[in-house]
Amino acid sequence: MKGKIKVILVDDHAVVRAGFRMLLSTAADIDVIAEAERGEAACQLYLEQQPDVMVLDLSMPGIGGLESIRRICNRDSNARILVFSVHDEMVYVDRAMNAGAKGYITKNSAPGILVEAIQKIAAGEIYIEQGLMKNTPMQNNEADYKTIVDSLSAREFDVFLLLAKGLTAHKIADELCLGYKTVANYGTQIRNKLNVSSVAELAHIAMVLGVRKN
Repeated sequence: MKGKIKVILVDDHAVVRAGFRMLLSTAADIDVIAEAERGEAACQLYLEQQPDVMVLDLSMPGIGGLESIRRICNRDSNARILVFSVHDEMVYVDRAMNAGAKGYITKNSAPGILVEAIQKIAAGEIYIEQGLMKNTPMQNNEADYKTIVDSLSAREFDVFLLLAKGLTAHKIADELCLGYKTVANYGTQIRNKLNVSSVAELAHIAMVLGVRKN
């Protein structure tokens, strides 16, 4: 990416935003261009400022974080949103990723994680804080993932990457010029082969293997 990564911070606590801004000011390649304290303002700011990454809390007054993610991603399917939340339960991670977020970290994470996550997401990658996946049913190691993913057909692999990015079956159907039912069937086959059930788990596997679709 050329130039600095333009970031918008969204959190209803001014002191938290100030802390984020101070932390990010230490990164030479990141520029905080705006802040918002509610989801409604975040949606408007996104359209006006077109940030490279939006860092957003889930628990806010008004429409809240999840609905903000949905609205922004419905208007811009390429939106890159990083959730930065106190919630570390997988149900929140999965709901955020299903809504269209490209990353999820907790406010208890090490300071450097925020910078790293923003940089990765700005580069088009998925980023989920590693510790968040510890309570998932996935027990396969990286070698197992690689073996299974390598066995996917070319079309299954395409669908896998797009699902891992958070695209819906309808959007994948449009992008790959396939029928919705065909994509849905591919999705079911892929989840069964990898023994997972959520977008967050697929995104985690893609991140672990270092594979993504630009």
